[in-house]
Amino acid sequence: MLRLGAALLARTARPRAPLRRCRATAGGGEEQERFVFLEYEPDPAERAAALRRERQLKPRRERRARGAAAAVPSLSDPSVPPSGVSCSGCGAEMQCADSGAPGFVPADKYRSLLSEGPAALRGAVCQRCWALAHRGSALRLRLPPAEHRAVLSAALRRPPRHGRGPLLLYVLDVTELPDPVLPQLPALLGPDVPAAGVLVVGNKVDLLPADCRGHLGRLRQRVAAACALAGLRGGQLVDVRLVSAKTGYGMEGLVSRLQRSWKCAGDVYLLGATNSGKSTLFNTLLRSDYCKSRAPDIIDRATVSPWPGTTLNLLKFPIINPTCDRIFRRQERLKEEAAKTEDELSSEEKKYLNQLKKQGYLVGRVGRTFQQHRSNAEIDFDPDMLSYSMDEDPKDSLKEHEEREEFTHNEVKDARWCFDTPGIVKEDCVLNLLTEKEIKLVLPSHAIVPRTFILKPGMVLFLAALGRIDYLEGEKPAWFSVLASNLLPVHVTTLSNADTIYEKHAAQEFLKVPMGGEERMKEFPPLVPQDITLKGIGTTEAVADIKLSSAGWVAVTAHEEEELLLRAYTPKGTALVVREPPLLPYISTVRGARIPGTPAYRTKRPPSFVENLRTTGRG
Repeated sequence: MLRLGAALLARTARPRAPLRRCRATAGGGEEQERFVFLEYEPDPAERAAALRRERQLKPRRERRARGAAAAVPSLSDPSVPPSGVSCSGCGAEMQCADSGAPGFVPADKYRSLLSEGPAALRGAVCQRCWALAHRGSALRLRLPPAEHRAVLSAALRRPPRHGRGPLLLYVLDVTELPDPVLPQLPALLGPDVPAAGVLVVGNKVDLLPADCRGHLGRLRQRVAAACALAGLRGGQLVDVRLVSAKTGYGMEGLVSRLQRSWKCAGDVYLLGATNSGKSTLFNTLLRSDYCKSRAPDIIDRATVSPWPGTTLNLLKFPIINPTCDRIFRRQERLKEEAAKTEDELSSEEKKYLNQLKKQGYLVGRVGRTFQQHRSNAEIDFDPDMLSYSMDEDPKDSLKEHEEREEFTHNEVKDARWCFDTPGIVKEDCVLNLLTEKEIKLVLPSHAIVPRTFILKPGMVLFLAALGRIDYLEGEKPAWFSVLASNLLPVHVTTLSNADTIYEKHAAQEFLKVPMGGEERMKEFPPLVPQDITLKGIGTTEAVADIKLSSAGWVAVTAHEEEELLLRAYTPKGTALVVREPPLLPYISTVRGARIPGTPAYRTKRPPSFVENLRTTGRG
């Protein structure tokens, strides 16, 4: 009997690292072999630095916890009316009447901000945004999908400004193709929406490894085909752009394209599914030449978090008028930057660029022509201007609020605005079943490293406890390439042991997600199967992707004309999609050597590429 397993733990890559074996006991006392690939274990120096940071933060967290406990009795006050002022993080109206509604601020802090004057409240963020930015946790809110649609519908049906309809900037996550929300866009717009057109932005391309030359061109064609299938054709679809709002790749090109649409469009609205990266794109555009030069100093950035539906209402910034002089100066800056090599960058720029390279395969530099650019990889929330504090109120907060800049009437009286809108909720999505800790593990935050396994009939592959693929029938072995968050474990076993392993290890450390033990699994839906038949097209080209909801996907590569019978599982109520053709058809070739005695290949991380820099010695 075949007895083997594989769990891959993702951290910083270290090529050609040795393999360590450990043992895990399956049901019935049978021992299974589990492989941990050391090239993805944290570097000892990184681990020591993390421990030092943990020791430094522990006293602060304890003080925050004590402060939170002391503040509970006076959290809400239904007698106080809403403020009429939007949260600078999510756009929701600030209020202290209902702790479960958007824009909530604890009553004591709310009154304190009101007493300091209007500027204090305008510079604050709500309790939810504070928790997202500083603790990485999200507070549950009662915001039904109908309310999301109502906010969007009302915004899109505003009377046209400047005699022109709005330009719709639809943001989709390329890893989620086919986009589940894109087909809803024509119905959301309707015949009574005077839109100037839809510009579709394929975001998060930095997460995808290049499986061959020209993979971005093929990916763009896939996005355009999805738009056509959704009913966006002809004059409706203005353009398709591929970007990474996080690493800046493609952003300068997007800004130039948006500036060319100035004469034929009014305001701009960012639309998209929850967690498509709209708020990150909003923040990047806010720090670019697309925004009025003073706006970044006045407008706070949107709250960015893995939690779906972060942006609850409309945030906005004023768009700069791209006059001929400004366009000329911008083009001169871009030419000057493109002539530089990486060696000619400042030490600060190199450090920031290296951080981005660790996060993505594709990296770009987003600069400002009309204001000195400040690179900052973090969300810069000022603790002195938060809606409430877990420790204590800042002593000089009033002074800070009084010095807050505001737009003059002349600056914004005829301005065109870029709006960030609430994310459209994805139905049948596994993320809707997960806690914030689980979502952080499931959603990729760094470049996805493909993990390839060769399986024979009678073998099973688990992606955490969120997806399972059984290889039931076939004449020859086939290759299964997993593309998912590097933090999600992959386990390979036999069909006879699969059920036992799931029952024993679901919600435990071995399968990792979901987490919480037996109590968590009582409320978590069971895995339900779907049979899939595929016919191979060659040993180097995948025939299809099996997309396990939003947990990731598995590209299946088989011998030409080889018929495979597979059975794939996802949690009940979530979508399982067979994606043909696959997103990265040649991904099984992005691998190292076969690891002896296992079904796994060593992982291989392609190098990162930086656009807008002159390369030296690059093949």
